[in-house]
Amino acid sequence: MKRLLFFCFFINLLLTANAQPKDYEWRTPSKNSSESMPCGGGDIGMNVWVEDGDVLFYLSRSGCFDENNTLLKQGRFRVHLSKPFNMASFRQQLKLNEGYVQVTDGQKWVMIWADVYKPVVHVEVSIEKERTDVEVTYESWRTQDRVITNRERFQSSYKFAAPKGLITKHDSIIATTDGVTFFHQNGEKTIFDATVSQQKMDAVKDRLYNPIKNLIFGGRLHGDQFVLKGTTQGHYASSDYKGWTYRSKRPMQRHALTITLATLQGSVTEWQNLLQQTERQIQTKRDWKLIRDWWHAFWQRSYIEVNTEGAMSEEVVRNYTLFRYMLGCNSRGQWPTKFNGGLFTFDPEYVNPAEEYRLSPDYRNWGGGVHTAQNQRLVYWPMLKNGDFDLLRPQLDFYLNIYKNAEERSRLYWGHEGACLTEQIENYGLPCYPEYGTKRPAGFDPGLERNAWLEYEWDTCLEFCMMALEAHRYSGMDIEDYMPMIRSCLRFFDEHYQYLANQRGAKRLDGNGKLVLYPGSGGETFKGAYNSTSTIAALRSVTEALLAYAKEKNDSSLFTFHSSLLQRLPDITVRDGMIQPALHYERVQNVETMQLYPIFPWRMYGVGQPGLDIARNTYLNDSLAVKFRSHVGWKQDVIWAACLGLTDEAARLLKLKMGNGPHRFPAFWGPGFDWTPDHNWGGSGMIGMQEMLMQEVDEKIYLFPAWPRDWDVRFKLHASNNTIVEAELKGGKVVQVKVTPSERLKDIVY
Repeated sequence: MKRLLFFCFFINLLLTANAQPKDYEWRTPSKNSSESMPCGGGDIGMNVWVEDGDVLFYLSRSGCFDENNTLLKQGRFRVHLSKPFNMASFRQQLKLNEGYVQVTDGQKWVMIWADVYKPVVHVEVSIEKERTDVEVTYESWRTQDRVITNRERFQSSYKFAAPKGLITKHDSIIATTDGVTFFHQNGEKTIFDATVSQQKMDAVKDRLYNPIKNLIFGGRLHGDQFVLKGTTQGHYASSDYKGWTYRSKRPMQRHALTITLATLQGSVTEWQNLLQQTERQIQTKRDWKLIRDWWHAFWQRSYIEVNTEGAMSEEVVRNYTLFRYMLGCNSRGQWPTKFNGGLFTFDPEYVNPAEEYRLSPDYRNWGGGVHTAQNQRLVYWPMLKNGDFDLLRPQLDFYLNIYKNAEERSRLYWGHEGACLTEQIENYGLPCYPEYGTKRPAGFDPGLERNAWLEYEWDTCLEFCMMALEAHRYSGMDIEDYMPMIRSCLRFFDEHYQYLANQRGAKRLDGNGKLVLYPGSGGETFKGAYNSTSTIAALRSVTEALLAYAKEKNDSSLFTFHSSLLQRLPDITVRDGMIQPALHYERVQNVETMQLYPIFPWRMYGVGQPGLDIARNTYLNDSLAVKFRSHVGWKQDVIWAACLGLTDEAARLLKLKMGNGPHRFPAFWGPGFDWTPDHNWGGSGMIGMQEMLMQEVDEKIYLFPAWPRDWDVRFKLHASNNTIVEAELKGGKVVQVKVTPSERLKDIVY
């Protein structure tokens, strides 16, 4: 008995003592910014690289939207040591467990790290035996107004409909003896005003949420032992720049600088006060310990590890870990991580070498403030099983902040309630300016987008409603603040499709008392849909989850209303043994396999559920499902294969999806359909890997449902009801399992 108890204790110890993630390292400098590695924390992201002996980094912060809704960088910073690195012993290291980047040759060190709890970047230089001078230069390519080029307009929310002569306004840059202050200031009038006017919403304009009016963002570079040396000019990639160089007052063994950031809507004086307030809060020694503790705790939440001697390539799991680090860099931001590059875009000519892409470092395709929900969702779904519930908040808050503007649309255009949240939606809750349509026939419904891809696509908001409900089911997260938004999204479909039926005839429901979801849409692909499968699956799944929540909270009014809604939902169409995209549809516009959405994200079919043969038949034999199959970008075939227990297929797609990207940092995938780094590429790969390892159905936890038996692996992932599962597969056998709380061990299915 003593031996047995000791053995159990030893196994628990092995599983509990999570190995920290391995550092990622380069042993040679980089050629340009495309060979950068990410660094960040809180809501800050940096691209760090060493070029021609200098340490350079781009600095980005979430929420820095200009007057055209471009997500602007803060600038580029260059660190120059008077005594260069010894390239024979050069190392550039991403210290994952503590969240910072270090450049060293064993005698000299440059450390760059971001505070998780306040918007501050630290640059520290150390020399072991001798003293040296250090120069730090702030470089800006926004020193004067810049006319946006034909290609460059796609970085803004105007995209292809940008007015002639549109400009990106210059930054304000103030250099003093001990530091340089830089900021971008939006005025009273922005793209928000153009959008409101275009969409005939001036009557309610004063009630609309507007996050970019008078927005000011920027920061200050400062070092106590640094003094202004002078200015410089140069050209990097495709952009001219001006630089302000600060030099250490004397040679020293230790040098330190900070870059403090601030963002607010208000006056320059208010912005300066916020900046100074943050500077006064800096306590480097304490802050360094706090950020290390945060990253240590972050990596303890979950992990996936492989035995490199097994059949699985180590790079797949390594890239999973590197991408999770990138997501962790926006844990506390007000704004979600963008699918099209996140905080880590670099000079666009290194993504696409075409002449038209010789643009400024601010460029990213498909806009900075516009929110493409079908892409964004894939960045955030994997956070549930990773236990990164705090990282979900910025994405959920995005919808919480904008849904009331979407309610105003419904009332103004159609006279009913509910939030009409479109697919490509602005950060103020209205349809994207160009996608709304600039050439609209007289009398065309002002509530509709005049767009072949986006018309009638309103159901993507429901995935974020489901995320909130799932976050509560997983962790007990308090989601009461999100409940009005969730209910409003559901209410829109109930009221709007009864409204449309009443426009066509005397009855609001069909002969079976069901809603008629027409005209509708199956993503951007199945247009003019009658009872779109993806919409029905979304409405049914969210309503059922909401009913479970109402039952838990003993909210009878919530339960009664949504029970009646559930009764009004039509059934998904299954024909010839396969799930159909809709009962009928008019045309195919894109390449999304919407008939598989009942598998994921809506989990109506899969391992351990009825109808598995129907779902597998659809995946394997539906002609469009086969035609559209891919691992590129937001394609989620790897997720569906995993959910259906198709192990060989899931493994094949996972190797393609999570293999090395085309750039030096292997988790910089893309551009795919979007841009680089392609965050919905990485997110869909993460989800697929998680589903291969663990799935949950009716509180039963299935281990390794689509994981090859010859891939040795060890993982820690989260399940519902505050459950954590740790398990190891070795030599084709499950050799270790730990479930917390222990009473859920009975729910494990091997």
